[in-house]
Amino acid sequence: MKVRIPNSGGAGNMNQMLKTAQKMQADMASLQEDLEAREYTATSGGGMIEVTVDGKHLIKSIKIKPEAVDPDDAEMLEDLITVAVNEAISNAIKTAEEEMGAITGGLNLPGMF
Repeated sequence: MKVRIPNSGGAGNMNQMLKTAQKMQADMASLQEDLEAREYTATSGGGMIEVTVDGKHLIKSIKIKPEAVDPDDAEMLEDLITVAVNEAISNAIKTAEEEMGAITGGLNLPGMF
């Protein structure tokens, strides 16, 4: 006994899906490269501390205004730097998630950010 499966586009439909997946993969690779090249800056302490990170979350620069340096309160300076670094990294991650989500249509792809 033979079972017949209705033809629902078959190979043509599969080819279109593969082309779509390949385009999405190429777009994601291109965007990933672009995101890694970008820089993200955040400040804390009312602009006393400015931190810039790249898309790989590596610190590119830290700027500290002289008035932020109090030899008797190094802990405050440490806290301000920590806040600015974390915010800059958070900005990089959020941007990557939003822009990758635009390409993937909201698909939750493992290993992506």
